[in-house]
Amino acid sequence: MPTRPNKSPKPIPTDWRHATLDRMRQLILEAAPGIAEEQKWKKPSNPAGVPVWSHGGIICTGELYKDKVKLTFMQGASLPDPAGLFNAPGTGGTRRAIDIPEGGTVNAAKFKALVKAAVARNNGSAKPKAKSFTAKAAPVKLLSGGNPQIAKGDGNAPVQAYITAASGWKREACQRIDALIARAVPKVKKAMKWNSPFYGIEGQGWFVSYHIFDKYVKVNFFFGRMLKPMPPVGSKDPNARYAHLHEDGVLDEAQFIDWVKQAAKLPGWNGH
Repeated sequence: MPTRPNKSPKPIPTDWRHATLDRMRQLILEAAPGIAEEQKWKKPSNPAGVPVWSHGGIICTGELYKDKVKLTFMQGASLPDPAGLFNAPGTGGTRRAIDIPEGGTVNAAKFKALVKAAVARNNGSAKPKAKSFTAKAAPVKLLSGGNPQIAKGDGNAPVQAYITAASGWKREACQRIDALIARAVPKVKKAMKWNSPFYGIEGQGWFVSYHIFDKYVKVNFFFGRMLKPMPPVGSKDPNARYAHLHEDGVLDEAQFIDWVKQAAKLPGWNGH
């Protein structure tokens, strides 16, 4: 019986969005020759993953939507943008994004200047904005599992100090978690408590935190048993549920954002 030849895989269709993203990719590589690029956060609905460019931490990500290409700068709120390139609404406290519709253009020189500023910020050569919290000049001590030791403090600054002090994939995981929480709850309140970033609603309490361990980052939903579906990992606390993010794991962003939105609507934990 003759064997059937293997079918060749269908080529992935391309359109104006792929051409736009490729053009912006070239500008990123020209602006920062040493930048690393990867495809992260692959999932069944997006098997190709999300393009990510990093230099001392994530610089930006590139995402394709039906009507636009979105370039999200993880620390965009800390970058100078005199040209007003950031034009996307609802990017939270730390992120800023550029939406490019079909036929849209971005000034190449000004975009490359923005990328260079992001690289400088990640590598400590950019002048930081004045903040109520000031991290110590001495290197941050890493505790068991690589968890950064950061003093208690309210606001975004100590949380960013924690994220910056994390190493390798754990830093990128924390950046992603922080960005997704800010996307889901733009008015979220942040603080550092017990060497863990806490997120809550003013006057309502805390609804989620996370902590770095040796092999994963543990995300703690304080009232996770009330979420639908419940986060997958059980806890000794009768109310809490966890989600673990491993180095080679896949974060279902849509599900994570849904959990965060649900948790933010519940009465929070008011421990001090």
